[in-house]
Amino acid sequence: MRKPLYFTLLVLLFFGSCSTKHTANVERPKLVVGIVIDQMRWDYLYRYYDRYGEGGFKRLLKSGFSCDNTMINYLPAYTAVGHTCVFTGSVPAFSGISGNDWVEQATNQRMYCTDDSTVMAIGAESPDAKEGKMSPRNLLVSTVGDEMMMADNFRSKVVGVSLKDRAAILPAGHAATAAFWFEDSTGRFITSNYYMTHLPAWVDSFNKKDLVHQMVKNPWKTIYARSSYGQSDTDDQPYEGKFKGDSTTAFPHNLDSSYKMSKSSFRSTPFGNTITLDFAKNAIDGYQLGQDEFTDFLTINCASTDYVGHMFGINSIEIEDTYLRLDHDLADFFSYLDDKVGKDQYTVFLTADHGAAHAIWYSQNHDIPADYWNPAPLVTALNADLNGKFGVPGLVDTCTNYQVTFSAKELAAHKLNRDEVKKAAIDFLVRQPGVNYAIDMAKIGESAVPEPVKTMVINGYCSRRSGDIQLILNSGWFEAKGKTGTTHGTWNPYDTHIPLLFMGWGIKPGHTNERVYMTDIAPTVSALLHIQMPNGSVGKPIVPVLGK
Repeated sequence: MRKPLYFTLLVLLFFGSCSTKHTANVERPKLVVGIVIDQMRWDYLYRYYDRYGEGGFKRLLKSGFSCDNTMINYLPAYTAVGHTCVFTGSVPAFSGISGNDWVEQATNQRMYCTDDSTVMAIGAESPDAKEGKMSPRNLLVSTVGDEMMMADNFRSKVVGVSLKDRAAILPAGHAATAAFWFEDSTGRFITSNYYMTHLPAWVDSFNKKDLVHQMVKNPWKTIYARSSYGQSDTDDQPYEGKFKGDSTTAFPHNLDSSYKMSKSSFRSTPFGNTITLDFAKNAIDGYQLGQDEFTDFLTINCASTDYVGHMFGINSIEIEDTYLRLDHDLADFFSYLDDKVGKDQYTVFLTADHGAAHAIWYSQNHDIPADYWNPAPLVTALNADLNGKFGVPGLVDTCTNYQVTFSAKELAAHKLNRDEVKKAAIDFLVRQPGVNYAIDMAKIGESAVPEPVKTMVINGYCSRRSGDIQLILNSGWFEAKGKTGTTHGTWNPYDTHIPLLFMGWGIKPGHTNERVYMTDIAPTVSALLHIQMPNGSVGKPIVPVLGK
């Protein structure tokens, strides 16, 4: 009896040791850092190239691998959707994140992408603070971080950081160790009890530094002589917005008085990126990311580039100065990673959630077709037209995300055929200024819309969270709440052509002009880490990045 038992134990020990050795020999970096620069157009890599130092964007371009033709392949090109796609490899059709907010089609209720009434704020002014009642529960798929956690039996650590709640929460995923975002009223980073019951001591220490008040004490002046900003328009243009309290759009900007009038104004300064990257360093220290045998994952969103672009437009000196300052901040951050984790021990990738259009006034002033589009009067006119045809007022509930949503209540109450109402609405919409196509979302495959727009609409259609009709505007047209700054969200290359660079462990320098998509980022990182790609991923690994 003892010999068979002894033999069995030897076999078990042999295979057990083989299994342990195999796991230990899986080569991975100590830390993966995914950086998403909000509203960064691809051309910013080269537009300001001569002004960048060697340690930031140029280091990524020279020492890393650049995918120069990376495109977004869904609509709408908004923040929450972009961050979700980067870290899931999925599209709204599967991820459920169909916009920053959306209309629940069954109830016509508006939903913000990370709203969660079941959680409480941690570290905020109040546990009931709306800013803290956030979680990833509206996300229907896994992220790379989730897959990393499962691959190492939840011994990895995954942390998300951003000024924006959605840009910290959605990239980090469901199983994240933590996600932290910014509360304007206090100038502190907060979280929710989805992740923890109290802030770690290192977060409390960081918040007590009160860095925001220190940063707004002095005016925002250009980092170099204003006359040297040759890639930008001259200062004080009609398309530029103003900080509250400023009498002009020109430099310098009196941040102290503006901040006293509106705490959210801090976001629209380059120092929002500085504080985010400083907090990220503290997160690496606080959680000891990259310090053991299990690969950790840090997601960072630099959001102030988006706020500055929305306020001042992409041709402003403000946006150029923001990128030149960000370049310094990135160089400092990479140097920190070199020292803390080891120069060849981490992998970083940098991309964007979307791009941005030229300001309307700027385009028109240079004879490039463009115009403002306002959905409010369109909804009023469409409701009047449908009332004349069907005898029911208020059939259109809203127009958001460039999508028309009908009132489920009114359609049911008057027993109207939804297809007939949609057809009548489309007949009206295609005759309106600026509307190129009006597409029945339930019949996208039958539409005459050319590629790649048709596939982008299909990828963006989540039946429970997307509208009935998708509008495609003329190029250069976009929804505008005012006459200053810019925005994004459309299919056009200025909104959907984004940077994508990889650097560090496992990456050889190079570049490709082959077309790849945002959906390919998560599968590429997964392949690099030898883990399963996220469960809603529709992309594929970018083979040249992997040195194949």
